[in-house]
Amino acid sequence: MTLGLFDQFMSPMFLGIPLILIALSLPWILFPQPTAHWLDDRLLALQGHFVNNFTQQILQSVSPKGHKWAVLFMTLMLLLVTLNTLGLLPYTFTPTTQLSLNMALAAPLWLATVLIGARYQPTHA
Repeated sequence: MTLGLFDQFMSPMFLGIPLILIALSLPWILFPQPTAHWLDDRLLALQGHFVNNFTQQILQSVSPKGHKWAVLFMTLMLLLVTLNTLGLLPYTFTPTTQLSLNMALAAPLWLATVLIGARYQPTHA
């Protein structure tokens, strides 16, 4: 079987389903939802501890005006960390290697920062 030069860039499929869809939905399946109980289980407590510490570390050097981006950055960071950690499993597809996913995540954030900068500081830079 002869493969073309660009066949290596095709998205892998399993039973006609693109593996990128399965890999992108996996973090939402793996993270448990908080319950109405008084005490959380170990996994939720560990998840909450990780998110709180990570948020504190990221927002230490950011001014209070930049704190409104915290939720967006934390959700994006959790998604990327989970996807890349799942990629460490053997024979597992890592969707963050695809240029389309990287551009889909990066372009809106870049455009938002450029537009906000152009709106609030048009003569700067």
